[in-house]
Amino acid sequence: MKSVTVAGIDCGTNSIRLKVSRVDENGVEDIVPRILRVIRLGQDVDKTHRFADEALERAYAAAREFAGILAEHPVDGIRFVATSATRDAENREEFEDAIERILGVRPEVIPGTEEADLSFLGATSIVRRDVEAPYLVVDLGGGSTELVLGGDGVTKPVTQVQAAFSMNIGSVRMTERHLRNDPPTEAQIDEAIQDIDEHIDEAFRTVPAGKARTIIGVSGTVTTMTALSMGLTEYDHSVVDGARCTLEDAFAVDDRFLRMPREERLTYKTIHPGRVDVVGGGALVWSRVLARVSEAAQADHGQAIDSFMASEHGLLDGIVLDYGTRLLAAR
Repeated sequence: MKSVTVAGIDCGTNSIRLKVSRVDENGVEDIVPRILRVIRLGQDVDKTHRFADEALERAYAAAREFAGILAEHPVDGIRFVATSATRDAENREEFEDAIERILGVRPEVIPGTEEADLSFLGATSIVRRDVEAPYLVVDLGGGSTELVLGGDGVTKPVTQVQAAFSMNIGSVRMTERHLRNDPPTEAQIDEAIQDIDEHIDEAFRTVPAGKARTIIGVSGTVTTMTALSMGLTEYDHSVVDGARCTLEDAFAVDDRFLRMPREERLTYKTIHPGRVDVVGGGALVWSRVLARVSEAAQADHGQAIDSFMASEHGLLDGIVLDYGTRLLAAR
């Protein structure tokens, strides 16, 4: 059987991830499972439209670490994908040049629509057939949030996307833009909700989210808040991946951690230290998306959605599967 070994790197606003996988006609087998480093590349980008020097240094340190790992695991190709913060940064060429020197591959700064498609591919690649379609995949990042509707439960995920939209809102962006106090004030929360809802209104003009029967949430914010709602004292990806959570439970835990002082959030081992500062902003985006999609489903087909599925599989998985499949086809 033909196979290729590929490395995928997902460089977002808050974190950077690497995994090395073997791809063949049966799917993906991980050789080096996902490695995550929180680098906050998008620090102040919403305000300055530039990468901060210290943020670039954190990114380069992670890239050098990844280069060391890849030196021990030869691959047929590397795909480095950069998303929201890099799209917005005026000095992104400096970043791209440095990454190319370190890793030998130039970052691809992909548009939000491609990010949405790849997130959908990754999230639905492991969905069981008993999960009711259509699916709405929500990829909630640090700088942007993608909504992707698709799936009929029959055809392959790569052919399933019906509509997608990338919103310029995320955990880092909302925290820096609105939630500046610790804990945030009611006025700041109200301003953030208005901002989020305006973006959702715009997204819904492109994505008929009400047609969804299942919400699949991916990204660190979603999986972290799911773990907290499940009462986990330490994060366990094997428990969170594929878990169902009611919207009622999600709203309660999201609101609690949004209003919780940073010092108290630090005591929760379930939250990655790099997310402590921004998890409240992410939780607020997540709650508003869940509420609005459920309302839209009620209006569309008379049945509100009362739960969602958390998935550890998202953009990074889509990058690896898509790239590996294309390399195979070229052989």
